[in-house]
Amino acid sequence: MKRIRQILSTLEGRLIGLFVLTSFIIFFANVMLFSSLNTAMNQIDQVFSSNVDILQVQTYLNDTQAELTNYLNTNSSAALQNFYESESRYSSTLSEIEILSNDSNIQADMENIRHLSDGYLTLCQEMLSAKRGRNVQRYRENYDQAAAYCSYLQSYLYSLNQLQLQSNSTSYISLRQSFGTLEGFSVFILVMVIVLNLVICFLTVRTSLAPMRDLVDEAGEIGRGNLEVPALPVRSSDEIGIVTTAFNEMVVSMRGYIKKLRESMELENQMKEKELLMDAHLKEAQLKYLQAQINPHFLFNTLNAGAQLAMMEDARSTYRYLQNVAAFFRSKTNRDEQVSSLADEIRLVDNYIYIINVRFSGSIRYEKNIDEDLVHVTIPSMTLQPIVENAVNHGVRDIDWPAVITLCVYRTGDSITVSVRDNGIGMQEEQIEEILSGKPHPRKKGDETNGVGLSNVVNRLQLFYDRKDVFDITSAGTGKGTEVLLFLPMPQQS
Repeated sequence: MKRIRQILSTLEGRLIGLFVLTSFIIFFANVMLFSSLNTAMNQIDQVFSSNVDILQVQTYLNDTQAELTNYLNTNSSAALQNFYESESRYSSTLSEIEILSNDSNIQADMENIRHLSDGYLTLCQEMLSAKRGRNVQRYRENYDQAAAYCSYLQSYLYSLNQLQLQSNSTSYISLRQSFGTLEGFSVFILVMVIVLNLVICFLTVRTSLAPMRDLVDEAGEIGRGNLEVPALPVRSSDEIGIVTTAFNEMVVSMRGYIKKLRESMELENQMKEKELLMDAHLKEAQLKYLQAQINPHFLFNTLNAGAQLAMMEDARSTYRYLQNVAAFFRSKTNRDEQVSSLADEIRLVDNYIYIINVRFSGSIRYEKNIDEDLVHVTIPSMTLQPIVENAVNHGVRDIDWPAVITLCVYRTGDSITVSVRDNGIGMQEEQIEEILSGKPHPRKKGDETNGVGLSNVVNRLQLFYDRKDVFDITSAGTGKGTEVLLFLPMPQQS
C-alpha cells in the first residue's frame, strides 16, 4: 500500500510539473506577443500625435489673437486675463511639439514658426505696454504687425501640418504593414506553442502511464488464470520500474508456488483416500479400547483389602467400603455411555480416593474447590479418574512428606478449567512434552494402573472437542509437584 501511494505521488508530481511548465510556456509566449502588439499600437498612436499638436497650436494662436483684439476693443481686465491664459497655452503647446521626421522642409517650417512665434509674442507685449501708456499710434502699429505675424504663423502651421500629415501617412502605412506581419507571426508563434505543449503533454503522459497500462493488462491476464505471461520490460529505475520488477518476481514465484501446490495436492489426494478409510475406524476403536481397559491387579488388590477390612472391623465400615468399591467399578464397567457429566467424573474421583486411602491407611489428603455451577458440562467418560490415579501412582506414593491432591473447578474467561494438583515428585520437561504430544507409553510389568494413561486422556479430549488446546501439564521441578489442567469449552446458552 505504501508503494502504491509513492507511485501515485510520483505521477501526481510529474503531472503537476508538466502543467506548470506548459502553463509557463503559454504565459511567456502570450506576454511576449502582447508586449510586441502593445509596442506596435503605441507607435501607431504616436504617428498622428504631432498633427494633433499642430492643430492644437493653431487653435491656441487664434484664441490668443482673438483675446488680444477683444482687449483692445473693450479695455477690460477680463479680456486681458483671457489673453494671458491663451498666450500661455499657446507657448507651452508649441514648446512641447516633437517633430520626429528628418524632412528638411518640415524642419525649416518648424524653425520659422518658432522665430515668428517669438516675434509675435514680443509685439503683443509691446502693444500692451503702449496701450497702458495711452500711446495710440504705437499700439496700433504693433497690433497690425502682430496680426501680420499671426497670419504668417497660421500659414506656416498649415504648411507644417500638411507636410507632417504626408510623412505620418507614409509611416502609418509602414506600421500597418508591420502590424499585420506581427499579427500573423504572433498567431504562428501561439499555434506552435500550443502544438509544442500538446506534444510535451502527450509524450509525458504516455511515458508515465504506459508501464502502468502494461501492468494492468498483465494483471488482468493473471486474474483470468493465465500465468504464462511474458515478463514486463523495466523501462526506468523510478517507483514504476521498481513495481514492475517486483511484479515480474511475483509472477515467477506464483508459477513455482502453483507447481508445488499441484504436486502437493496430488500426493495429498493419494494419501487422503487411505486416511479417510482408517480415520473413522481408528477413532471408534481408540475410544472403545481406552474405556475397556481394567487392570486385574488393581481389582484383586482392592477386593483383598476389602476382605481384610471385613475381618478387622465391624460390618458398617466394611459396608461403606464395599459401597464405594461397587460404585467405582460400576462406573468403570459401564460401556454404553461414551460421555458423562463433570459431576459424575468428580464422584468417581471421590470413590477412588476413598478406596486408595483405605488401602494405604488414609495417607493422602484430598482437597476440593469446586464451582457447583460448572459441574453439569459434558465431558468424555473416564477422564478425571486416570489423571488422579496417575497423580497417586507417579506423584505422591513414594514421597517422604504428607501427600496432598487438590481438585479444583473454576471459570477462566469463556472456558471451564479443571485442575488436578499434587505435591509429589514432579515431572521432567521431556516427560511433559511426550504426554502432550499424545504418544502412548508401554505399560511396565506389575503396573497397577487401569491402563488409561495421560496420553490416552489427551487424545480423547482432543478428539471429543476437535481442538488441541484442551490439556496442559505444569511442574516446577523435582520434588515440587505436578498440576494437570483441562480447558473445557463453556457450553452454548440455548
